[in-house]
Amino acid sequence: MTNGRGVQWRVVLPSFILLLWAFAAISAPWWPLQATQIELSAILQPPSWQAWLGYDDLGRPLLDRLLIGSRTSLFVALTVMSISAVIGTAIGLISAWFGGWVDGVVVRCIDIFLAFPGLLLAIALAGLLGPGIENVVIALSVVGWVGFARLARAQTLSLKQRDHVLAARALGASSWRILRWHILPLLVSPLLVEVTFGIAGVVIAEAGLSFLGLGVQPPAASWGSMIRDGTGYLLVAPHTVLVPGVSLLLVVLSVNMLGDRLRDYLDVRQ
Repeated sequence: MTNGRGVQWRVVLPSFILLLWAFAAISAPWWPLQATQIELSAILQPPSWQAWLGYDDLGRPLLDRLLIGSRTSLFVALTVMSISAVIGTAIGLISAWFGGWVDGVVVRCIDIFLAFPGLLLAIALAGLLGPGIENVVIALSVVGWVGFARLARAQTLSLKQRDHVLAARALGASSWRILRWHILPLLVSPLLVEVTFGIAGVVIAEAGLSFLGLGVQPPAASWGSMIRDGTGYLLVAPHTVLVPGVSLLLVVLSVNMLGDRLRDYLDVRQ
């Protein structure tokens, strides 16, 4: 009984945190937020009943900026994962199915991308493209497709030798029909697990790029830029770093926990 309750809380609590994150991000535009309003008399004030999370170094309410930042992180995470999953899965499927020189070129490209640390490559691309949320999405998508391509290729190489695939080829089914109806549905489970862990990585990467000044630009809010702005006042106003930092920690930890549970649930060997 204790085990069951432990497993249940490891699913319920992360799910609640992620739903809260999504709700805050989606509903933020309809709230009377004042994320860019400066109150000189409230600079670096700690949390109080008037401002639950306090104010930053310019006297802006951290709660309002946290909600706007949640919208930024969610938008980047979902957009990058959608682009990376579609492009990477398509490349991996085509590479493994057709083989030959196509597979050789794709494998070499994957090896080249894997030779560089993903975050450093994203920083280089964002630096070349310039700051801005659109360029962050492009940079992270260029890096993110590799994991999906490698996973889809490895799975397709195994699945293409299955009996139902060989039977479909013997009956004269086209390659695209086999990929669409006989192989792609079997890739959904591992790809979903890859998406969950990928979301956590993108959230951290977006915060890192914004921390370096390559993400969203002032006065727009991002959790990474909020941490950067608060580092100079860490000793006198630690809430300016703790508020976005703890929020980032909870979201990433929740995504990883749900990813672990999803992987165990979809594992037929369990």
